[in-house]
Amino acid sequence: MRLLLLAAGTRLPSWVNAGYEEYAQRLSGGEYKLELKEIALGQRSGGDTKQAMAKEGEKMLAALPASAYVVALQVTGRALTSEQLASFLQARANDGRDVAFCIGGPEGLAPAVDSRADFKWSLSALTLPHALARVMVAEALYRAVSILKGHPYHRA
Repeated sequence: MRLLLLAAGTRLPSWVNAGYEEYAQRLSGGEYKLELKEIALGQRSGGDTKQAMAKEGEKMLAALPASAYVVALQVTGRALTSEQLASFLQARANDGRDVAFCIGGPEGLAPAVDSRADFKWSLSALTLPHALARVMVAEALYRAVSILKGHPYHRA
């Protein structure tokens, strides 16, 4: 099953790339594979953030596989425990659908992507930097797959 992470932002600090890669590599050999598709941020010149977000949303929607189950990362989304995320992934695998997780840019996720989402997931009630959210999603997915496989990584 392919887990696609669509994330706004392309030139992030090295710690973000290293953190993401750590968990993506751990998932690379099994039936769950994590792939990153970076979405270039829209131009924010002149303070027009709505237009920048709309451009990011257009690019993100264009990058979505047609049959993917779409998860929008939103502060207002539903919080999941690691075990609930594992069950969620198992259900999607049973459906035979890849899952696309969408992380917005500095101002959040474009309304068009939010509208397309099949599910809205909250990592925290806190507002998180989009770069940190990328690493947290990768770790959470690795942990959920570890639970499904009975791997000792998760110690609850």
